[in-house]
Amino acid sequence: MASARLLRYRRDQHSITAGEAARIAVTEQVCDPERSGPFGSGDGKPEEARQMPLPFRHERRFDEAGFVGARSNAAARTWLFASDAQKSWSDGRLVLWGGPRRGKTHLLRLWGQRQDALIVDAEHGLPDVATLVEQSPCALALDALPDHGVDELALLRIINTSKERQIPLLMTARTPPGRWQVSLPDLCSRLRATMVVEVGAAEDVLLYRLMLRLLAERQLVVSRHVTDWLLHRLPREAVAIEEAVRRIDVVTLATAQPLDRAAASRVLAAMHEDGFSG
Repeated sequence: MASARLLRYRRDQHSITAGEAARIAVTEQVCDPERSGPFGSGDGKPEEARQMPLPFRHERRFDEAGFVGARSNAAARTWLFASDAQKSWSDGRLVLWGGPRRGKTHLLRLWGQRQDALIVDAEHGLPDVATLVEQSPCALALDALPDHGVDELALLRIINTSKERQIPLLMTARTPPGRWQVSLPDLCSRLRATMVVEVGAAEDVLLYRLMLRLLAERQLVVSRHVTDWLLHRLPREAVAIEEAVRRIDVVTLATAQPLDRAAASRVLAAMHEDGFSG
């Protein structure tokens, strides 16, 4: 019979998810007395422990506890969640815009949960108006609208239908609607009449809180002086913080050692080689 000891014991408050289970690394196998082979010689004596890290895909969280509030997203939070703020949206619609990894999708998901909205990933196409009418959602959220190449007629129909049926419409994009490459005059007019709110670049306090949250999600313990050292050298972007934490996870799992300055330096050097620069 074989038994296993876990390299890292991850336990959720309620249960271990499938993704977490896939992360578990088997570090020791006790041989079966009646089996010979690479893990047993048939004499009943355990052989040298083996460490085998298994791949793990970290899933992004979009709950309220996982959102990091700061000045850079204060205006967006106000227009989405303040009492009666939605009544002031122009024609019942609003566009959140800002660079990548600034929390636009997270804000949209939180708003969608509160509004019981139909949430659509616009990168994969827009819903047909007939489907929208049939489902009759309480609200509609279009995430990651491209600034060029969008199905203009479909977007125009969605905007018109949401207005006619008084369905609140929230959209996110990396640029404001005024910069989108749109040719339909009616769509240009509707977009000009849409309220626009920017999600600003992350400030230092947000990046620090984000790093601590991402480390906690992966149950990684990194000393304060190492995190401070990294934050002073990483690019001032959330995407760089996310990538650094992902690499830290890989390194600490492979070495079974806490991250020290030397290891952090290697992580930073590898990121610079891969195009991340401060």
